[in-house]
Amino acid sequence: MNVTTLPKPPRVGLVSLGCPKNLVDSERIMTKLRSDGYDMSPDYAGADVVLVNTCGFLDSAKEESLEAIGEAIAENGRVVVTGCMGKEAEVIRERFPAVLAITGAHEYEQVVGAVHEAAPMPANAFLNLVPEGGLKLTPRHYSYLKISEGCNHRCAFCIIPHLRGDLVSRRPDAILREAEKLVAAGTKELLVISQDTSAYGVDIRHQPRTWKGEEVRAHMTDLSRELGKLGGGPGEVWVRLHYVYPYPHVDNVIPLMAEGLVLPYLDIPFQHASPSVLRAMRRPANEAKVLERIRNWRSQVPDLAIRSSFVVGFPGETDDDVAYLLAWLEEAQLDRVGAFKFEPVEGAPATSMGEQVPDDIKQERYEAVMALSARISAEKLAAKVGSDIAVLIDRVDDEGGASGRSKADAPEIDGEVHLRDAGGLQQGDIVTVRVEDSDQHDLYGVPL
Repeated sequence: MNVTTLPKPPRVGLVSLGCPKNLVDSERIMTKLRSDGYDMSPDYAGADVVLVNTCGFLDSAKEESLEAIGEAIAENGRVVVTGCMGKEAEVIRERFPAVLAITGAHEYEQVVGAVHEAAPMPANAFLNLVPEGGLKLTPRHYSYLKISEGCNHRCAFCIIPHLRGDLVSRRPDAILREAEKLVAAGTKELLVISQDTSAYGVDIRHQPRTWKGEEVRAHMTDLSRELGKLGGGPGEVWVRLHYVYPYPHVDNVIPLMAEGLVLPYLDIPFQHASPSVLRAMRRPANEAKVLERIRNWRSQVPDLAIRSSFVVGFPGETDDDVAYLLAWLEEAQLDRVGAFKFEPVEGAPATSMGEQVPDDIKQERYEAVMALSARISAEKLAAKVGSDIAVLIDRVDDEGGASGRSKADAPEIDGEVHLRDAGGLQQGDIVTVRVEDSDQHDLYGVPL
């Protein structure tokens, strides 16, 4: 009998930092490397080369990235760096001259080429195996779906356009083909991400492409509608929209939520409410009109959940600005709110602005926003006690308990639904749950 002995493929270790968009980049890099025959290593010791995908949005994130690079150098010694900090290669080289290669954000071909050079793959066709849906860093039942790169905004506190460039939209048919493969591989929830989901397709003039015999525009509304049809019909696959700027055409997505094609959930980065602060941030300052639109959305979709993030302590922010923000939040009744203290970022215009707010004042304002948001969240969740809701199961334990998320909850950033008497459930199940209790962030219930 002839026996073929396969060579052991090189093993790649991966450290992925930063936001979900970076996570998608890491998944794509992993998928390409695995399709080329590489194995993945869960630790430094077993890796022939370690890939560090960095974040460079804030100075604190940069320091975390540099610490991760340093740890990889110390533990393994053979390190390739990619991601947002690739724009600052000289900083990395100065601190870590032993780094093998440095590439920028979403430079997939370059980073894969660097890995090939650092750890060459033995020529063998049997090693080039990869699942159809690609390799993932998230659980099997939900997936992030990136629809574009870059951003056309020039917000005073942000350097994303410098790191990732202007908006570059993917073809709608390519996005839908990827989504279809993910659903076929077991994905129950698609989380649509970008830097500005509402602007999807602007750069390519919303050029249509043929999908399943029909033309689909490169537009948020058309794309959302088609994504909602995957899995056999409305609601079979949850479609969650992230990073949605409140442009007028967002109104057209609300009917899709009413039809069940898209989850009744919007992640809108308002950042502030005070007109003067918004102008200083170089953000749209139509906060009153936004409140009117939120009321209109909720009149069409009463269970619409809105999450947002806000920056406190922006240069020049006054006590009156914060009072305005708190009053606006009370009026808006947003379901999920995250607050951040302004942090100077090298290269961002706001860093060199006058009237910088002292750290102790930033902390006070942060605590005020979070306290109000926690109260509103607790009140809104308490109103759900006694109702029946759909829950996507994320985890199960050996004692009959389980945890999951409602349609109002995105993974990692929002709340959870904790279940009792949940024996027999599995990760990825979508079940109906009777809500029995609540707190500031989470719900508690039992499956029906």
